[in-house]
Amino acid sequence: QVILVESGGGLVEAGGSLRLSCAVSGRTVGTYGTFIGWFRQAPGKEREFVSAIDWNGSRTLYAESVKDRFTVSRDNGKNTVYLEMNRLKPEDTAVYYCAADPYQRLGIHTSEYDYWGRGTQVTVSS
Repeated sequence: QVILVESGGGLVEAGGSLRLSCAVSGRTVGTYGTFIGWFRQAPGKEREFVSAIDWNGSRTLYAESVKDRFTVSRDNGKNTVYLEMNRLKPEDTAVYYCAADPYQRLGIHTSEYDYWGRGTQVTVSS
């Protein structure tokens, strides 16, 4: 079992920034080697891939819609993964979820992640 808790969401104006955090814990799965993905979902839309990071941050992936604006990183000493979001747009408004893949696939699909947090709301106004 992997437990994930997102935090850091809120209301910001277009062009602003937010940093989301994902605290990772678990006793039955090696959390140090767990790959983490970020997804988001707006009302009435499918959950979509945002970013992913491998066990030590040497490999990262970004959706085209957030490339050059968002940065994913992790601090394994704190068991935390971060998503720095810059130059936010109203279309970034969604519930943001972090997800864990203990099989280290570094996937971009929801089906490739086995554990999910409950999400944190990000709202971007104009």
